[in-house]
Amino acid sequence: MKVAVIGGGAAGYFAAIHASGPGIEVTIFEKTPKLLSKVKVSGGGRCNVTHRPMEISKLVKNYPRGEKFLKRTFRHFSIPDTFDWFQSRGVELKVESDGRVFPVSDSSQSIIDCLQREAEKAKVHIRTSTAIRELNPLEKGYELITEKGVFRADAVVIAAGGQPKSDGYFFLKSLKHSVKDPIPSLFTFNTPGEPIRELMGIAVPDGMVKIEGTKLSYRGPVLVTHWGISGPAVLKLSAFGADWLHQQQYRARVLINWNAGFGENDYLEHLTGYAKAHPNRKVHSHPLFELPARLWEHFCEKAEIEEGALLGNLSKKNLNKLVQNLFCYILAVSGKTTFKEEFVTAGGISLTEVDPETMQSIYHPNLYFAGEVLDIDGITGGFNFQAAWSTGFLAGKSIKQRIV
Repeated sequence: MKVAVIGGGAAGYFAAIHASGPGIEVTIFEKTPKLLSKVKVSGGGRCNVTHRPMEISKLVKNYPRGEKFLKRTFRHFSIPDTFDWFQSRGVELKVESDGRVFPVSDSSQSIIDCLQREAEKAKVHIRTSTAIRELNPLEKGYELITEKGVFRADAVVIAAGGQPKSDGYFFLKSLKHSVKDPIPSLFTFNTPGEPIRELMGIAVPDGMVKIEGTKLSYRGPVLVTHWGISGPAVLKLSAFGADWLHQQQYRARVLINWNAGFGENDYLEHLTGYAKAHPNRKVHSHPLFELPARLWEHFCEKAEIEEGALLGNLSKKNLNKLVQNLFCYILAVSGKTTFKEEFVTAGGISLTEVDPETMQSIYHPNLYFAGEVLDIDGITGGFNFQAAWSTGFLAGKSIKQRIV
C-alpha cells in the first residue's frame, strides 16, 4: 500500500511516522526545499512543543476555532501522550512557569532530529521541492500530479499547513471540500502615531487588554514595541478576535488596564491613601502598582501632572486622569504585524467535512487531513503544535488500522 503525505511539517511528519508499517510505503511531498521549518523557528528557536498537561475540557478552550472538533480528537492523543512520545525517544521536556513546554536542550533541533530519526527508522521517503499541482481521486486511490512527475497513492494525508490566501488550496479543487477563507491569527497590534511607541521594550507582567465595542479581552503580559503593542495578552486576543478584526480591516480601539489585579476604585483608593501617607514625595519619582518607571512617568505626563509636583498637591482632576491612564488607557490600532516567523492562520478545510475520530474526509475514502490545513488554530503556548501532533497521529493511525 502506498501512502502520500502532502506537507513536510509537524503534522505531516507525525502522520507519516504513524502510518508506516509492514507493507505500507509512505512518502512525504514537501513543496519547499526545507522540512519542519515552523518547528525550527517556534519559540524563538526553542520549539514550544506543547503545554502543561490539563484536562481535555480545559485544553480545548485554548482554540478559538476547532474546540468541539478537538474535544473528540484529543481523546485519541493528548498532551500526556505528546510527553510520553518524545521523552520515550530520548527528548527530555521541561515545563516553564507559564505552562509552555520546551525540550530541556532549549533547541528546536532536538525535536527536528527526533522526528527525522523516527521517519528514517520507519523508512518514510522524503521528496522536497515537489509541489502538488493536482490531486485527483481515482476509482481506487489518488493521482498526484507534480512538476516532477505523476504519482499514485492508495491513501493521502493532506498536511499542507495554513495558507495566507484561498488560492493556496488550488490543488484541492478536484475534491468536493469547501475551504473557509484564511485570515491571519496571532498578530501584534500596530499603533502608528501613538506616543507610547517611544517606550519600546517596556513590559508589564499582568495587564488586561480589551477591544472596545466587543466582549473580547485577554489578561497576561503586555509588551510595548516600536510598532505598537505585543505580548501574550495581545497575541491571544488577536486569535480570538481574528474574524472581528479582519472585518474591521484591523482598525479598532483597545483599552488597557496595566495591572489587572486593580480595578478603577482600587487604583483611586490606593493612590489617595499613598498620597496622604507620603504627601511630600514627587509623583513622577515614585511609580506605583509595580509599573516600570518610564511607563509611570508617561502616565503622569498624560495626566498633565507637572514634573516636580508632590503627591499631597495632586488635584482631583489630575488624580482622575492618572487613574484613567492606569485603568483604561486608550490606544488606536491601525494595522497588524505577524508575530515573528510563526505565521498562523484561521480558516482552511471545513471541520464539518472531516471525521474527528479518524481525520478522514466524509466525501472521499482514504483521504485524510492533519494540522493547520484544517479550520483549527490555537493561541500561543504550544497549542498549535499539540493540534498538529494529535491530528497527525490520528490520521496516520487510521490509515494503518484500515489496512491491518
